[in-house]
Amino acid sequence: MSRFRNAASGMTLAEHLAEARHRLLISMTTVLALGVAAFVLYSPILRILQQPYCHATPGHCRFLVTNPLDGLTLRVKISLFGGLLFASPVLLWQTWRFVTPGLRAAERRYAVPFVLASLAFFGAGVAVAYFSFGHALDFLQSIGGHSLVSYYNPNQYLGLFLLMMFIFGIAFEFPVVLVALELARIVRPAQLLHAWRYAVIAITIAAAVFTPSGDPLSMMALALPLTAFYFLAIAVGKILHR
Repeated sequence: MSRFRNAASGMTLAEHLAEARHRLLISMTTVLALGVAAFVLYSPILRILQQPYCHATPGHCRFLVTNPLDGLTLRVKISLFGGLLFASPVLLWQTWRFVTPGLRAAERRYAVPFVLASLAFFGAGVAVAYFSFGHALDFLQSIGGHSLVSYYNPNQYLGLFLLMMFIFGIAFEFPVVLVALELARIVRPAQLLHAWRYAVIAITIAAAVFTPSGDPLSMMALALPLTAFYFLAIAVGKILHR
């Protein structure tokens, strides 16, 4: 088994496993180091994450803590989130560095553009979620009526907020995945263009189902960019296939 050699990369199975261990070690070390940095920078990070709450309830955006462990739990969550978010460029790069040896030479030239595009789209998704979350809170508070006074538990608030940013960030990788499928000739731009009506319906339904806050504005903030990305991916696919 250890003598098995991949014809594309010229690496044995043992060398592949050693390479995977090396990439994983670099990734985990980076996440840990940046997680420690996020732990130290807990206060400014919390203030940034608190801004949508303050937007929804100006002058009244303090958190309500009912458990002595809530503060510690919150700081650990922010550390983990900060470590993963800040380390995402390294994580993506290490993933591509592991995958690249198995690709043909013509495919390897796309590694750096794909990493950069993945980072850009993920960051854009996180940003859209961040700036739309305050409006989502406005909607959720208005649904409950004006007789309710909102004091959020920080862990529940952060859990919903981080989930929304994560889903938006992953969803915004949609055009990168489509272009990769086009390059692999699994789908063709003409096929995607022919099916655009079904794609728009599917995107709208998916946005309605997977938007954590459930408000119409956040749903549209996810569905409209994904629809635009669908047609962008078709255009990029046509250019790359020329």
